[in-house]
Amino acid sequence: MTASTPEVGGIFRTAETLPTLPGVVRRLTLMADTGTATTEEMARVVNTDQVLAGKVLKLVNSALFGFSGRIATVSGAIILLGVNVVKSLAVSSAVFEIMEKHVLGLWTHSMGVAAAANVLATRLRLPDVEEIATAGLLHDIGKVVVKLTYPKETERLDGLAESGGITMVEAERQHLGVDHAEIGGRVAKHWRLPDRLVEPIAFHHDVAHSVAHRQRTAVIHVADILIRGSAFDGTVRTTVPTLDPAAWESLDLNEALLETVIEEMEERLVDVTSFSLDMQSGHGRS
Repeated sequence: MTASTPEVGGIFRTAETLPTLPGVVRRLTLMADTGTATTEEMARVVNTDQVLAGKVLKLVNSALFGFSGRIATVSGAIILLGVNVVKSLAVSSAVFEIMEKHVLGLWTHSMGVAAAANVLATRLRLPDVEEIATAGLLHDIGKVVVKLTYPKETERLDGLAESGGITMVEAERQHLGVDHAEIGGRVAKHWRLPDRLVEPIAFHHDVAHSVAHRQRTAVIHVADILIRGSAFDGTVRTTVPTLDPAAWESLDLNEALLETVIEEMEERLVDVTSFSLDMQSGHGRS
């Protein structure tokens, strides 16, 4: 099966129509693109949806970023983190319900990857750590599109991966002709996220194909594998993807650094677990 088959076309059509927050997110994107809007003006747009604004602030003050209650307003979040991070958090909040409804455990996994990416990027002293973490939140959005388009096929993919001793990505490529990372990249472009977020989403399973933002992509790749290996999201996997040599080389990793990251990550995940449960129990409340 190739990427030109009707099945793949159906997946991409679903990606184009995946619901987000068409009002708030689109307006925030347009304001950011013009470069003329003030922080307060952009904050007012987010605050028109009080539930969304509350969730964005929860995420900003969570263990993902380490600010722990220090950011009290959306405008403060934009000043400290930048509009692209806040916009990505708004998108993440908007698709949270879709994640939890259609792909069990995906939100928890995504939170874990975001936290691990934050720890790794901080240790490596990379710029824009918070933005890298938001890529972790959205890295698997393509899985939602596959599930929405072909719910029955998803079950077959699980069986194919299990019986064949292969990863889900390999099963997707064999059965659908495309994988969830490529689909996620399409979704991110549709949402008009910047390329420095699109690339880590699109190539987090194939770091060598990331060109302009390879280090960021490598961080998400490593974080994803660390979380999968830890079974943080409650899923015990028989097959975990191997670490891409391109990621290891790009980040100049060594075993001692990785051990330090894992130790710090495990401490962070304790807080992330509590926060994830709080988000789930509080979903839909203002």
